[in-house]
Amino acid sequence: MTDGPVIRRFQLTDGADAQRVFHEAVLIGAADHYSRDQLEDWAKDTSSAEDWGRWLDAHFCVVGDVGGKVVGFFMLESSGYLNMAFVLPDYRRTGLADRLYAQVLAEARRQGMPRMTVWASRLFHRFLRRRGWVDDPDPPPLEGHPILTDDAEPIDYALKLDPV
Repeated sequence: MTDGPVIRRFQLTDGADAQRVFHEAVLIGAADHYSRDQLEDWAKDTSSAEDWGRWLDAHFCVVGDVGGKVVGFFMLESSGYLNMAFVLPDYRRTGLADRLYAQVLAEARRQGMPRMTVWASRLFHRFLRRRGWVDDPDPPPLEGHPILTDDAEPIDYALKLDPV
């Protein structure tokens, strides 16, 4: 009996798996919360797996690993920006996101980051708010996120946390 995925640091060879996790988490996992156009815009990516690997490896990135396959990952930039936080739909509500988040938060504290920021999705903002994140009135620039909508609920939530 195992305790679920092994949490470990990202490796360059994890690029293709991370890219797959991202696409499945967006296109399948978030399908009930966004229109098809929004999902396709969000998941639009022409980068190679090698490019993904190099990009994620340049930051603090942890993965959930099951038998050598990545099933989730969180990536924190040195600025404190939580840029990526995704798990496969089958691993939602299993505690994997909690375990990945704990590693990212510990790293932010280890580095003495005074603030963490994020543009959170309609799904992820609830996860973060339960962990003390609050609205950020001065968020980082919004890049690479879903297209804006005319509905009342914003597509993204600018949040912040002081990890001390």
